[in-house]
Amino acid sequence: MGRERKIKPKATPVLTGSDVKDVSKRGWIIKEKHNHLMDYSASSPITIENVYPQIDEGRYAVKREVGDVMDVSANIFKDGHDLLKAVVLCRYEDSDEWWETPMYETNHGLAQWEGQLWFGSNKRYIYTIEAWVDEYGTWLDGTGKKIDAGQDVSLELIEGADMVRKSLARLKGMKDSRDEDQRVADIALFEEALGYFDKSNDMMDKAGLLFHQEVIDAMDRWPDREKATRYDRELEVYVDRERARFAAWYEMNVRCQSPIPGQHGTFKDAEARLPDIQSMGFDVVYLLPIHPIGYAHRKGKNNSLVCGPDDVGSPYAIGNSDGGHRAINPLLGTMDDFRSFVNKTRELGMEVAMDFAIQCSPDHPWIKEHPEWFTFRPDGTIKYAENPPKKYQDIVNVNFYGEHSEALWYELKDTFLFWANEGVRIFRIDNPHTKSVPFWEWVIREVQNVYPDTLFLAEAFTRPPMMQMLAKIGFSQSYSYFAWRETKHEIEEYFKELTLSHEKEYFRPNLFPTTPDIMPFYLHDAPRSAFIIRYILAATLSPAYGMLNGYELCENDGIYGKEEFNNSEKYEIRTRDWNQEGNIKDLIATVNWIRGENPALQGYENLRFYTSENDNILFYGKMNYDHSNMIFVAVSLDPYDGQAGRVWFPTEEMNVAFGGRFHVEELLSGREFDVRGNELWVNLYPAGNQAEIYRVTPIDRAW
Repeated sequence: MGRERKIKPKATPVLTGSDVKDVSKRGWIIKEKHNHLMDYSASSPITIENVYPQIDEGRYAVKREVGDVMDVSANIFKDGHDLLKAVVLCRYEDSDEWWETPMYETNHGLAQWEGQLWFGSNKRYIYTIEAWVDEYGTWLDGTGKKIDAGQDVSLELIEGADMVRKSLARLKGMKDSRDEDQRVADIALFEEALGYFDKSNDMMDKAGLLFHQEVIDAMDRWPDREKATRYDRELEVYVDRERARFAAWYEMNVRCQSPIPGQHGTFKDAEARLPDIQSMGFDVVYLLPIHPIGYAHRKGKNNSLVCGPDDVGSPYAIGNSDGGHRAINPLLGTMDDFRSFVNKTRELGMEVAMDFAIQCSPDHPWIKEHPEWFTFRPDGTIKYAENPPKKYQDIVNVNFYGEHSEALWYELKDTFLFWANEGVRIFRIDNPHTKSVPFWEWVIREVQNVYPDTLFLAEAFTRPPMMQMLAKIGFSQSYSYFAWRETKHEIEEYFKELTLSHEKEYFRPNLFPTTPDIMPFYLHDAPRSAFIIRYILAATLSPAYGMLNGYELCENDGIYGKEEFNNSEKYEIRTRDWNQEGNIKDLIATVNWIRGENPALQGYENLRFYTSENDNILFYGKMNYDHSNMIFVAVSLDPYDGQAGRVWFPTEEMNVAFGGRFHVEELLSGREFDVRGNELWVNLYPAGNQAEIYRVTPIDRAW
């Protein structure tokens, strides 16, 4: 379903049979194909290769956000000693009009060229590279060397003047110009220069005219690009809005928001909680599925097969007689209540993310209306979902590859558009790795063609190639292995992979310490300090992170031997005192404020790890592009015992002179102090500070 943007180069001729003749030349036997020699002689001698960034030879789009600058690099070279010029060409996907930015050779020995693109719109962009021989620049270079050596350059000056005459003729013959005023001015400049050139009999006067900076600049503005070489692929960049990179998610189960014990929560209850969520600094409120829940094989508490009359079932068993994926569970309220919730969220500067699970209860209306979308067993019963030995009797999966799959795909696309029209612009997709990858590539593009600001989060805890593939084909964000990375070595190695490899061009991790499905062993019966550690790691390692409601209360009741919550709200109603003693709400609010005030923490690939002598203390930092904001974090990974040791700041990167001083603000406590050199003693302990966040400013600058 996806489109491949690769433009295939000409195929190499196959020399066989009667097309081939033998030509003897200096003892070599050369096989030459008739009518194809010109294909080679007419091709450009300029090579453009190793273009970066691109994903799988341009098969998939690179990801960026509005306001981003993207560095583009390539190896560009040709035979001989001619100088080259190159540009990055860019256009909107839905436009044929290109604009360009210059590229510069940054390493002549390696023929390395670099340029930049700036993205100002939430759109799909296409880019490529074009290069050509800089004839006038090559002439200037060679002739200048001859003049410096005292050689006669009279013929070279005639050649240079002829180049200017050709440019003049080309300017006069232009019908359309990108800058008509400049064209007219440069015509006059060339005519004046050539007039003086023709009148002068002095070689140095003639050289001075052709080497005049105004003439050089004008020749640069109007190069002859008729024989330019263009890279053989057009590459795609999808530019999301900023929230694709920088966001703090609060995950909420609406039915668990009532303040009355045992009472089913509603959208009105959830709406009443929004100011509290906003005060903690969250900007995305993510709702578990809000649709009618099936009755057939409904699960009881703790995923029990025995369901009591008061059991509410799993919200992921979608659909009953009240409707399916476009309906609201009546126990939560009405569509108007949902709209009120969305509007209130927006008024508070946040937005709603919806959990989109493509699975159905056996009671879902689609099963009666479209049985061809499902799989039935030989005995006529519908096949429910399984992941042996696990069984999910309360849900059935659709068949993405059946004979009638086209109608199913369009129904799902229209369902996304239905909720987007209701103001939902973020979708968290449940288990996308168990659904059709071609479908995701198609539907994400289709939805974003209508609503470009729509974001998709892939909830896929599976093999790395599949997680990477989902990110490549269009998912804006991805769940990660963060929940299982606990030691210093594990965290450093995993995040180096994410931020320093090509993965950074398309994979944006959204870090959740826990989810409704995952309660890591690290947090089972763990103290408050363990929740602080994992929270600060999530909120500072990545600019995008999420938190399940109840995490702020340090809920640590896990099922023994399983990474699951005991009495999970997936299967029952949970009522909480959101201000109960021991909560970490103030810390969360402070960290989210720090994230908002410091642009360095809003970046992703700027994460770097630095030296800590204590393996239980992780030390890392982020700097923005001009080093005007530099943040460093020291976190104890031990929730039970105090940890201390030295950490070393990268003072050379920080623009601090050798042995010089820098000022430190510890943003969690408000302490301020100066440091000389690059070493700091850190003392972290569970009863006080499990982490310190430093904002640093050079005092003695190196440059």
